[in-house]
Amino acid sequence: MADTARPLELWLPDLPRFEPGHPLRAWLARADRAGDAPRGYLAGLASYFECVGGFAPAALTRELLAGDAADAAWLSADPAWIQPDLNGARLLACGQMQLSMDDALDLARPLKPVFGDAGMTLEVSSPDRWHVRLPPDARLPPFASPEQALGEDLAQHLPEGTEGRRWRAILTEVQVLLHQHPLNAQRRELGLPPVNSLWLWGGGSLPVAVRSELAGCVSDDVLLGALAARAGVEVASRTPDAIAAAKSGWLIDLQDLPVADLAGSWWPMLERLSGTTLSLSFASGERWLLRPWHRLRFWRGAGR
Repeated sequence: MADTARPLELWLPDLPRFEPGHPLRAWLARADRAGDAPRGYLAGLASYFECVGGFAPAALTRELLAGDAADAAWLSADPAWIQPDLNGARLLACGQMQLSMDDALDLARPLKPVFGDAGMTLEVSSPDRWHVRLPPDARLPPFASPEQALGEDLAQHLPEGTEGRRWRAILTEVQVLLHQHPLNAQRRELGLPPVNSLWLWGGGSLPVAVRSELAGCVSDDVLLGALAARAGVEVASRTPDAIAAAKSGWLIDLQDLPVADLAGSWWPMLERLSGTTLSLSFASGERWLLRPWHRLRFWRGAGR
């Protein structure tokens, strides 16, 4: 009889990051290659969740964190670290800047008038997630997502055109104010990178509806959690107990973890999942299907 149950899906980091000796490579040697999945973080999320009326990460995360996104359009303005170099400047971090809520509010305070003068409101939704409430008639140029811009020359990813010029001017003023902020001097003394810019991205309004075929998710990702909440999909924080309890049709989000951690502290609980059918989906697009009886393929090597 054919197995019609949906597999338990593991969303994993890019496959090239896994060294030949990584224990997950032994799974791939025994598994069946499946059709490729979309590549990248945002494309991966879009493959799990269908947004009716548009995919707007800023509005979705604002709604999850503050519950007031429905009456406006929003733009993410996440705290960021930009490092100048000989050829310009590069985005080295966005969010996850080790800020407390008090730190975030302190940094945002002098920036609020910059957005206020342009008819917008800067909101600190969490230490890592800041948002701009936009006026009803706001026209947004295309903004690059953090995954597109991280590590790359900033000039390649700044908004362009007439509308882009306005936002570039706002960013310049924001960067000047952050450069002068005393909290950044304190961070440098502590060996922490400065919060010297905001990264603008993900603009739009809440989708009319979000749909998903997932039965549940194990994840600590804010945007995934926001999508799941709109779709009525259960979300459990990423803990050993939650991973052990995940069933067919669930998604276990591991794509942001270091592969060394997956081979270390996380591997014992992942290994226990091999008694069920697993879909191994890598952020780089490759996908395999691992069934319980595949453990009998002991003659296959671990060279994948």
